[in-house]
Amino acid sequence: MKIRIIKSIPNAFTLGNLYCGFLSIGFAANGQYNNAAILILIGMMLDSMDGRLARMLKADSTLGKELDSLADIVTFGIAPSFLVYYTYFYHFELLGLIVAGLFPLFGAYRLARFNISSTKSSLHYFVGVPITAAGGILALLTLFGSYLPNIITTVVYTALCFLMVSRIRIPSLKEVPLPKYGTIVTIFLGCLVFVIYKGTYNEFPYLIYIAVPLYIAYLAYRFVKKHKKEHEA
Repeated sequence: MKIRIIKSIPNAFTLGNLYCGFLSIGFAANGQYNNAAILILIGMMLDSMDGRLARMLKADSTLGKELDSLADIVTFGIAPSFLVYYTYFYHFELLGLIVAGLFPLFGAYRLARFNISSTKSSLHYFVGVPITAAGGILALLTLFGSYLPNIITTVVYTALCFLMVSRIRIPSLKEVPLPKYGTIVTIFLGCLVFVIYKGTYNEFPYLIYIAVPLYIAYLAYRFVKKHKKEHEA
């Protein structure tokens, strides 16, 4: 029973990612765009942890892989497309809605192609931009949209659609200890701090205050575990 509970932990993180996507769509529909974008970023945190936890706990499974894909298409495909539609593409009415709907279509194709790719190659590189990264970029564009011309959003949105289904090889970080990418993590957390500073915390305090410390704790654990293994070796 205990082993079964432990092995279900990665799936719990994946379901948390999926729920963040659902909540993001709801916040976007209610006009709370910063909160919707933050939920996508929190979904990225959870998505970066579930696979690593599965390998750490030796709980890899076909169910977990399929569940992860379903969560990703919602949180990083559908939620960002609604966010971009409500913040910019709504100006174009029906055409804007049609264009916004292309992003999850390209993302779904990207995920399906990834699921049938060889496991060995996926450990070293991704073919095409992962939907997680693409959805996160759109979320950040929304957060800082007031500082950027609308044409940039359109260009980046279109480029990401095609880059997801492209054959460009993107280096994979699956076998690389996460703390080595401290710059990426720092930028990511810095964006969240900026949003809090701009006043989002008045509307949406608790989840962001819980998610960021937990993610930092996870990074610290990975760092300590890595150095412990080096000393033992």
